[in-house]
Amino acid sequence: MTIRTILVDDEPLAIQGLELRLQPHDDVEIVAKCQNGREAISAIKTHKPDLVFLDIQMPGFDGFSVVQGLMEVEPPLFVFVTAYSDHALRAFEAQAVDYLMKPVEEARLADTLERVRQRLSEKSSVGEAEKLKEALAEHAPEAAAEIADVGSGGEQPNIGRFEKLINVKDRGQIFRVDVDTIEIVEAAGDYMCIKTADNTLILRETMKDLEKRLDPRRFQRVHRSTIVNLDQVRQVKPHTNGECFLVLDSGAQVKVSRSYRDVVARFVH
Repeated sequence: MTIRTILVDDEPLAIQGLELRLQPHDDVEIVAKCQNGREAISAIKTHKPDLVFLDIQMPGFDGFSVVQGLMEVEPPLFVFVTAYSDHALRAFEAQAVDYLMKPVEEARLADTLERVRQRLSEKSSVGEAEKLKEALAEHAPEAAAEIADVGSGGEQPNIGRFEKLINVKDRGQIFRVDVDTIEIVEAAGDYMCIKTADNTLILRETMKDLEKRLDPRRFQRVHRSTIVNLDQVRQVKPHTNGECFLVLDSGAQVKVSRSYRDVVARFVH
């Protein structure tokens, strides 16, 4: 997979330095370089890149203004680059993949690109999940209707009220977890173990409260103490006594208890 990339910085030397550090990464293709926010918005709309390295402090349109200027199109992934650490919180509020300090360190850049690759892979997986739902709608319309028809009276939930990012304070740090990356949530007393493909974080919250924050069309209980992200399910494996296992994208397997067999009906007819 080629990561089509745009570099945005009002300092030509900064662009050259970042371009030099990106050269060892063969899957990164630089499709445009911009020196201000207006050029960046135009280039992003024209080239439709996968990734944009975006300087925050620029004359006229700063980095955050660029993000706001792309609200009507499907935005790329953003990595903010700046010399000032006090912009970090706003960077994550803008749902940036990462935040790099100048001068950019090669090891730190490599870590960032790994996160980008993961996000792009997950985005592709979501597309595959949509294809699965379309096939379900064609071949198992009753099960598809059950997915689409959440709540009493067939009313759709208010999608906008569900979380896209969850703040988790763990081991003295605050992590901003993209809910798209969550595979499993497991209850442990008054704590929740939030598991992604490459990390497990502890959230002090009850399962009942957390359920209210997650879109029920995607996150469903499959056990008294387990919630699973349905978009990450790729296979259903029957088990004994009416139970089964859900196989996720990462290869993890989640047991579905008999009392939650209706969840499986969303995948098989």
